[in-house]
Amino acid sequence: MSRTSTPQDTAPDAAPKADSPLAHGLKQRHLSMIALGGVIGAGLFVGSGAGIAAAGPSIVLAYAISGALVMLVMRMLGEMSAANPASGSFSVHAERAIGPWAGFTAGWGFWFLLCVAVGLEGIGAAKIMVGWFPDSPEWAWVALFMLVFCGANLTAVKNFGEFEFWFAALKVGAITLFLGIGVLAILGILPGSDISAPGLENLTGEGGFMPNGTNGLIIGLLASVFAYGGLETVTIAAAESENPVKSVAKAVRTAMWRIALFYVGSMLVVVTLLPWDNKEVATKGPYVATLDHLGIPGAGEIMNVIVLIALLSAMNANIYGASRMSYSLIERGQGPKALGKVSGGVPRYAVLASSVFGFVCVLLSYWRPDDVFPWLLNMIGAMILVVWIFIAASQLILRRRTEREAPEKLVVKMWLFPFLTWVALAAMAYVFYLMTDQPDTRKQLLATGALTLALAVIGVVRQKMAEKRGTAVDTADTAGSADA
Repeated sequence: MSRTSTPQDTAPDAAPKADSPLAHGLKQRHLSMIALGGVIGAGLFVGSGAGIAAAGPSIVLAYAISGALVMLVMRMLGEMSAANPASGSFSVHAERAIGPWAGFTAGWGFWFLLCVAVGLEGIGAAKIMVGWFPDSPEWAWVALFMLVFCGANLTAVKNFGEFEFWFAALKVGAITLFLGIGVLAILGILPGSDISAPGLENLTGEGGFMPNGTNGLIIGLLASVFAYGGLETVTIAAAESENPVKSVAKAVRTAMWRIALFYVGSMLVVVTLLPWDNKEVATKGPYVATLDHLGIPGAGEIMNVIVLIALLSAMNANIYGASRMSYSLIERGQGPKALGKVSGGVPRYAVLASSVFGFVCVLLSYWRPDDVFPWLLNMIGAMILVVWIFIAASQLILRRRTEREAPEKLVVKMWLFPFLTWVALAAMAYVFYLMTDQPDTRKQLLATGALTLALAVIGVVRQKMAEKRGTAVDTADTAGSADA
């Protein structure tokens, strides 16, 4: 008797196996710092300036709203990853919950996002180095960074962990120092400074808390949503830690206050100390502008070092995340088998493929800066939201299944399930709607939608073909049994 496999029947067991070829070389200190540093990116240090220019002091509200959404997403992802740790993270969960096509779409979409991001971060880091060494070619710096981090990821996973540990420690130290200086300045007790306490003058003056109305708040909200990308890497890395379940549970539980402290807190410091329409906030970046305002010597160069560290950290983490996601997809039959070879506990061909694709994106920024490269950027513009939707939809399904089959695996639980899961999904849909109102984000939405649709179609075709092959095998086995 023939039968067609269902997603639940064919989905792989996401739990790590004792004989898994991947090494488990990440320690708890690595995971803690990856989770901590993952929320501090170059987008926070530099990109937030555009959000402040659009939203004014209400950027604090924008980051708080988007931060609340990210907290819900991370809680959902943490619940599934603690129950079934896997190097494919949400791609594996989507496959188990919805079907192989969903895992294919979410996984390869995220891989594409990370690889293009690697190229962007390499370009950003190279521009800083050219500023320090004007006679050096930008492409040479990108190539150097690519070689360093590709090499680091080709060796033992603990080397990736050590890089991220120290990168994250420097970023956390910098943002903590900034917050401390800012709080002292707000109170009017910063040593060596003659800046008086600003009170609420900058928060309520110059047009009020929302100087550009709800439209400015919406622009700030869209900017802040995409600044949170990168938190998902910790659930991918947790699968290679010494204790995956404990590691992911601890990382997700402590991610909440980090978001509130680093993002919302730093935005509050900036708009309290500086008028939101200060031109230097957008040109220099909010952190440099604030430190310059306070008379901190060498503020610009200090922040350039911190931004460089943030960019290099993101390159390292994204090469790692892309290689592990592609390896997981290949292991599940969702990609070219030639890239799935593991040696020394590392999927080295997947690392090389992800790094090469990232470097090709860099070359395209030189060769085709007016058409192909902007097209690539638009394609990844809303991909993180697509991934979040797959996470929420998967959690809705897997939570019920886990409660029935293995309730003891629910080490981390989504709050107020299923109400807050539906709230998160509605919020994501609303963000998509808001993107249709802005010309730039509308282009991103269309390009990302085209990429997602193409991946989904390929995934569905592959799934149907696999199901037919499975049906043919079942029929042959039945016929063979009858003959016997």
